[in-house]
Amino acid sequence: MTNRERMNKGLLYNPAEMDILFEQVQHKRFLFAFNQCRPMQVVKKMKLLKKMFGSIGERTYIETPFQANFGGKHCFFGKYVYANSNLTCVDDGEIHVGDYTMFGPNVVLATAGHPILPDLRQKGLQYNMPIHIGSNCWIGAGVIVLPGITIGDNVVVGAGSVVTKDLPSNVIAVGNPCKVLREVNENDKKFYFKNREIDYGNF
Repeated sequence: MTNRERMNKGLLYNPAEMDILFEQVQHKRFLFAFNQCRPMQVVKKMKLLKKMFGSIGERTYIETPFQANFGGKHCFFGKYVYANSNLTCVDDGEIHVGDYTMFGPNVVLATAGHPILPDLRQKGLQYNMPIHIGSNCWIGAGVIVLPGITIGDNVVVGAGSVVTKDLPSNVIAVGNPCKVLREVNENDKKFYFKNREIDYGNF
């Protein structure tokens, strides 16, 4: 089995081999161009995102700066996804994001990990585990999602949380390590923030 094949199967591999590094640099060309765009160059940014990503849905928008180990090549985002500035996708492995999901600033989605055993780290070995995030999620500012995590649909992850275990659908989860605080409930249909009521007739 080749080193590249091991990379895609969640096995230990050497990310510093020349074929992998060369591929990485090729994908990062588009990432560099994307981050150099001026704020008004929206059309250019959208075209670059389509070149950069494994797949990307309509009206998905990512603020600059954006960082990705493979330039977004292993990212698969649905439609109407919004990511605020400084989204970091450690996309050595695949990252899947559902429709209408939102990311606050400084979110990290990290698919890559390194073995605990020091001898193996000295060899520069790495493994990748995919991340799956559902639809209609809100991932708050500064959240870190670790390798192999699955987050269900309609989930809110509070700012600064570190997601170390899978989260089911329809919950609010916070903390380090991130834990389920409560389910999305009927009260959330009435109030959008503390005691502020949703004024449905005005939007």
